[in-house]
Amino acid sequence: MDDMLCDELLQEIFRKLPSTPPSSLSVSLVSKRWLNLYRTSKASLSLKFLPHNSMVISLSSLLSHYPSLSFLSLVLSDAADSTSSNNNSSTTAFFDNVLFVVSSSCSNLRHLRFLAGPVSCLSLFSLSKSCSQLTSITASLSRPLFLNWVVSFPCLKELCLHVCSTDGVDDGDKQFGLSLNEELDVKFGLETLCVSGIQADDKGISWLWRNCKRLKKLQLRSCDSVGDGESFASFIWCVEGLEEVELRKCRSIIDRVLLRLAQNCASLISLLIYDGCSREGLLEFITTCRCNLQKLDLRLPLDLNNDHLLAIAMNLRGLLTLRLQSCCLVTGEGLHILGVALNPTLEELALINCDVVDREVGLLATLGQNLRMLRKLDLSYNEMLVDKELISMLVSCNHLTELKLRGCRKLTSMTMVTISKTCKGLQSIDIMNCPGIGAQAVEFFVLNCPQMKQIVVEESKVSDIARTWACHKFIEVTSGS
Repeated sequence: MDDMLCDELLQEIFRKLPSTPPSSLSVSLVSKRWLNLYRTSKASLSLKFLPHNSMVISLSSLLSHYPSLSFLSLVLSDAADSTSSNNNSSTTAFFDNVLFVVSSSCSNLRHLRFLAGPVSCLSLFSLSKSCSQLTSITASLSRPLFLNWVVSFPCLKELCLHVCSTDGVDDGDKQFGLSLNEELDVKFGLETLCVSGIQADDKGISWLWRNCKRLKKLQLRSCDSVGDGESFASFIWCVEGLEEVELRKCRSIIDRVLLRLAQNCASLISLLIYDGCSREGLLEFITTCRCNLQKLDLRLPLDLNNDHLLAIAMNLRGLLTLRLQSCCLVTGEGLHILGVALNPTLEELALINCDVVDREVGLLATLGQNLRMLRKLDLSYNEMLVDKELISMLVSCNHLTELKLRGCRKLTSMTMVTISKTCKGLQSIDIMNCPGIGAQAVEFFVLNCPQMKQIVVEESKVSDIARTWACHKFIEVTSGS
């Protein structure tokens, strides 16, 4: 029986199997031939490991069985002892050895996620020679920063750098003649850049800003600066063509970044700001920006207020998506004005963990009447939201295709009955952590929603009948996080 299927056919079947442990374990137990074919067909692999010298040899042996890998993720195991690596040079040397193994074993890589530890320029140059087709790299670097190695990857489109705090200069990098201020006549193809942990004395980052003139997406995380003194002047070079910007935990620099975006970026369509922003800086950006912003995602518990909502209503009338999380200072009046202004265009609204939803009776009904064209609605983690308030909004939102109610602990089965009657086009719903919605309501919902494609709910609430009908109607039932 094992010989009836040719290798090529088995490999094609294995490529279509999910990467979950049940599938892979089942295949590996059939025969050694199946195990070898399964490994050679794998295009992606994610590994966690402990930083031990024997691991390098083991990794080399393991990767030799996966010649077709195009995606590889390497991170430290949760059990790794952070105190075992006190010497920075020995730590970097170990992770360099790991990266050398990857370079020699995975010549077909397109995406590499290496977050095990900081690596040196030497190992990255070696990687560029063996894996020249890499389009995405995620890596950790130690200070001081030398970033000229980026030009050695001609196909690179996405770069994510995590800057670690370390002492001393890597003399091995100097052998390549790297200059922090070197101007190269190169045109990066880099389109997405994510950087975390930049400090005010990081000189090397200025070189990157000057040479990234084709960026479409920029992410800054936990950054105290965009580099040394000249870096903000260089920062303008990468701003002009940006379409998406994400700023997380960057309170100390966010005003200056938003000012640069308002003055120099007319192509911005998506902006995300989480956990830190001055009220004045955000208000100035909203009122002066020249872009046609289509998506705005804010998690600013103590910084966002009605003044910002009014400015959005006046100046950002082209918004398609508005996401607000944990916004404690906004009121129903501000949201009402916003709903009236965005009535013709808004397609997605999220009010996640916003106490104004619980605090002001009738708010959702008013929003529903003003935003009848909504297609996606997220009211997750409004724990005091009751059936009556939600239903009063849903009866007006007949075009919904996606609804998220995760963590709304006061909702009951009545909500599910109403959704099945009023939201005929609904395709996806998330009702995880809603204890008032039971198995019987889930079963009724599966039977009565003709367009449904995905339900996120606890497995304990999915009866045999519901599971059978979900399978028959091609509905994906998951308890995903």
